[in-house]
Amino acid sequence: MSKVYIALQDNDLSRYIVEAIEEDNPDVTVIHNPAMIRIENEGYLVVNRETVEEKLGRDWDMQELHLNLITLGGNVDEDDDKLSLSWNA
Repeated sequence: MSKVYIALQDNDLSRYIVEAIEEDNPDVTVIHNPAMIRIENEGYLVVNRETVEEKLGRDWDMQELHLNLITLGGNVDEDDDKLSLSWNA
């Protein structure tokens, strides 16, 4: 297995997204860098729209993720409800 990762700009909205990712992926590692938050996990990581909406307290479109996205690594599967990253050995 290899690590998958997503890096977001360090701003108010991204902090809610990171909280949601941590809730849905309890084993993730969150690395705070200047102006960037990198979240990585072994093999799989998911961003669920519903969890982000709970954290934000409002409706959230998955496409809003791309406004704060810096980079990601892994095989991407995205629809209206989630974005998942996976790594197939």
